[in-house]
Amino acid sequence: MAYPAEYKYTKEHEWVAVEGNIGTVGITDYAQNSLGDIVFVELPKVGDTVDAGKNFGSVESVKAVSDLFAPVTGTVTAINEALSSAPETINTAANTTWMIKVELSDAAQLSTLLSAADYEAFISEETGH
Repeated sequence: MAYPAEYKYTKEHEWVAVEGNIGTVGITDYAQNSLGDIVFVELPKVGDTVDAGKNFGSVESVKAVSDLFAPVTGTVTAINEALSSAPETINTAANTTWMIKVELSDAAQLSTLLSAADYEAFISEETGH
C-alpha cells in the first residue's frame, strides 16, 4: 500500500491533506482493507465542530461498524455527499476519497500527526509485518 507523503496520518487510520487553512479528511487504504466492503458512511453536518482525537462519524462495512476520529480540530466546511449513495468508493480509492473538509482552528495540531513513513512503520508494528 502506498501512502501519499504530503498527507498526515493518525494511529486511528485517518489521513488529512491540508491546503491553506482547510484539512481534507479520509481513511487510509489500510483501514478500508481491514474493514472490507464498506456499505454505509455516517458523517457530521456542514457547520458542525470536530475535535482532534474525537469521534466525528462512522463507517459500516460487511464486517463491522467503526468510529471515525478527527485528526484536527475545526469547523466542517463540506462533506462528501457522493458517499451517501456510493460508500464503496472508499474501497477502490481510499487515498483520494475524502469524507469531510475542516477549517482548522489550530494548525499546530498537524505537528502531532504521523508522516507517511511513520504511519507505515506504525502499521508494521501493529500487524507484525
